[in-house]
Amino acid sequence: SQSEQQILSSQLECVQSIKDGVLEEAKCTESDRVTLFPQQGSGAQTQTQSALKLLQVETETLYNKGDSEDLYVTNILYEREVTKREVTGAEVTELVWKLCLAHTASYETADLFMTLVFELRHLSLEALRALWQRSSFKCRDNWQPLIDAVPSCATEACVVLMKDLIASGEVEEDKVEYFFWSFTFIPNPTSGMIESLAPLLKSPRASQSCFLGVTALVHRFCSAHSSCDVVPAVQSVMSTLGEFLGGNCTVQDSEHLSKMQLVLKAIGNAGLAAASLAPALGSCAALKSHPTEIRLAAVQAFRRIPCSARVSDLLPRVT
Repeated sequence: SQSEQQILSSQLECVQSIKDGVLEEAKCTESDRVTLFPQQGSGAQTQTQSALKLLQVETETLYNKGDSEDLYVTNILYEREVTKREVTGAEVTELVWKLCLAHTASYETADLFMTLVFELRHLSLEALRALWQRSSFKCRDNWQPLIDAVPSCATEACVVLMKDLIASGEVEEDKVEYFFWSFTFIPNPTSGMIESLAPLLKSPRASQSCFLGVTALVHRFCSAHSSCDVVPAVQSVMSTLGEFLGGNCTVQDSEHLSKMQLVLKAIGNAGLAAASLAPALGSCAALKSHPTEIRLAAVQAFRRIPCSARVSDLLPRVT
């Protein structure tokens, strides 16, 4: 039938010349014929000719083994040379000014910002506080380079500075949230960081990001330090969360219900450090008079607590 007839037919023919294992020349002819109405014999045909010819052969460059002295195997994480000189607050202040004057969407701005982050890591808390007094100004478009750079600094001094700015109300609310979420990504948290942040949990204005950011920091710290539950800073955080539980998670109204759910989620976030709260969590989950949301949240709070703390008398059968 007509539908079975070949509409497109193509042919490719190449002639290659090879000498001493090297392709010297290749000539190709390609023909394509399209037949739209075979019965009428109408259609179109194209023919393409191409030629490749070897012009020259370059001498192979031998690898110099001496060049390998400066090479080493590493992962693909971004690295930056360690600053061997002492970084001063005045230099960092000048860097912030340069960032303000640079074009926002330029490679120069990106490089200056990364330099700012790495140089902040060399400043003491006192130097950072002095830097904030000199460089807390806003650039055009209300941009504050220091506010954006401090969360990436990830040193204890930078965390304490962020805590000071949060407690004093010197930064806008969206930046406060940005600060809290950045705590989750600090690679090597210290007990000093946790100690400085613990009082923020007691603030009436403590948000969800505050509870989850601080307890995520506790979890990462405990993952790297055995017996973290005896560290005073960790004990301070868990004591505050335990006070919110009140022994059995009793709630009075819907607002208190939401706060209790947040506290239970934060306890689950803390992980290993929450083992001391296992009895209270068991009571929260076992009481049938509690709202289902609270009982379920109490059970989920056990997700990172070691199995040794999940004995039957601490977590009774929930029905």
